[in-house]
Amino acid sequence: MDSYNAPSPTNSLPRKYIHFGSFHLDVQRRELFKDGSHIKVPSKVIEALLILVDNSGKIITRETLRARLWPHETQINCDANVNTTVNKLRHVLGDSHDRPVYVETIPRRGYTFIADAQFVEESPFVSGEKSALVPGLSEGTVFPTMKSYFGALAASQWFTAGAISLFVGAVLFGAAVVLFIHRGY
Repeated sequence: MDSYNAPSPTNSLPRKYIHFGSFHLDVQRRELFKDGSHIKVPSKVIEALLILVDNSGKIITRETLRARLWPHETQINCDANVNTTVNKLRHVLGDSHDRPVYVETIPRRGYTFIADAQFVEESPFVSGEKSALVPGLSEGTVFPTMKSYFGALAASQWFTAGAISLFVGAVLFGAAVVLFIHRGY
């Protein structure tokens, strides 16, 4: 299993979810969401994110990241693996090396998480809706991916209806033009 464990419960801040920007991270399940949609992220990238967020504002050296992400590996290329992992993290977050919003590189020292991260006890996507689809879930549990899927489905139904209406309109207009041209024959 991965080497990083969630912060200790002795800290007074709740640690089930981390919210920053348009992202929220389920610490226990190691899942990242953007605007309620699940993003598939490699486990080492999630672990790097957890390490950086848990030490927000502090410089985390490449060696510290390497030791936390690959504690039993001594024969790996530390800089290349750490750099690749951080670059993947930036890509997932839509961040830039030149204009960082989340992860800033501190030249010749390491990285720091610069965004405002809030540690919360409940997911920001829990609502008053009931989940009748999955037995055993607590009342009010809603899956953001299902919610966004059904929203997209409703939007695609309107798009389909509009496209069909345009097609039928074009066919009728074409028929009217043909009848108008051939009316005298």
